[in-house]
Amino acid sequence: MLIRRETRSDIDAIRAVTSAAFAKSDTVSTPNPPDPPNSPSTLATRHALNTTVPVEATLLDELRVSDGWLPALSFVATGDRGEVIGHVVCTRGHVGSDLALALGLGPLSVHPAHQRRGVGLALVHAVLGAADAFGESLVALLGSPAYYGRFGFRPSTEYGITAPDPAWGDYFQVRTLTAYQPSLKGPFTYAEPFDRV
Repeated sequence: MLIRRETRSDIDAIRAVTSAAFAKSDTVSTPNPPDPPNSPSTLATRHALNTTVPVEATLLDELRVSDGWLPALSFVATGDRGEVIGHVVCTRGHVGSDLALALGLGPLSVHPAHQRRGVGLALVHAVLGAADAFGESLVALLGSPAYYGRFGFRPSTEYGITAPDPAWGDYFQVRTLTAYQPSLKGPFTYAEPFDRV
């Protein structure tokens, strides 16, 4: 497996992997605890039941053309034959009323045939390392504390950062990076497509 930056020629494969990773069927199980009732993941699940394209794939398309897209923080995992088997992205987010720069992680997608083999682990480590190298202060996400805790993510409230939706509780998490300053506090705002997709 190789982790590398996304190229334009990867876009269709990324869309296919994201769609497969978030497709809902009786044969696909989720290893992590369920997301909170009003979370984007839960709402995405409800939406996915009514459409053939998971909302995460649509979100990715919308992020790509938004001001929040950061091409240097979009990574793919490739298999032995060079095929895309996973993807992760961080997009521009903000914290506080002064709109301090931060990152939002997601979606993270691994093709079902390659899940539970360390692909997601490698992708998250790669994007966090790159974000730190670029001097970013923190990465926020909505996801399972049991899964993301292994990467150093903690409930955002431990840092005085509030979720876009208070119902997300401990599922909204932050990973501070080297450039983090404890004065960075307030509400977190994702890139605009997260609000409408």
